[in-house]
Amino acid sequence: MKIVGVAACTAGVAHTYIAKEKLIRGAKSRGHEVKVETQGTIGTENKLTKEEIAAADVVILAVDIKIGGEERFKGKPVIRVKTETVIKSPIKFIEKVEQSLGVSPLMGG
Repeated sequence: MKIVGVAACTAGVAHTYIAKEKLIRGAKSRGHEVKVETQGTIGTENKLTKEEIAAADVVILAVDIKIGGEERFKGKPVIRVKTETVIKSPIKFIEKVEQSLGVSPLMGG
C-alpha cells in the first residue's frame, strides 16, 4: 500500500517530527511505502507532490491543528488522527488503517 501523510502539531515542532518518524516506521514495518509532509512554525517540509498524492492508496493526517492544502487530497481516502495516537501506537494504528481499507500487510502497492 502506498501511504502519504501530513504531520502537524500545535507547538509546530517536536510532536510534528516525532509523529512523522513513528508513522514512517509503523508503515514500513508493515511493508508499506510512505512519505510524510510536515507543517509547522518553520513552514512545510518534505512537501508531497501531485504525483505522490495521485499514486497513494490512502492519506493519513496526523494533525492537531488545521493544515494548509488539504484540498489536494480530494477523492482519496483520508484518515485523520491526533499526533498522540501515531506517537503512542504507530503499528497498531497502521493495522487499523489496513483493516478499514481491507488491505493485508506486506502486500506492497
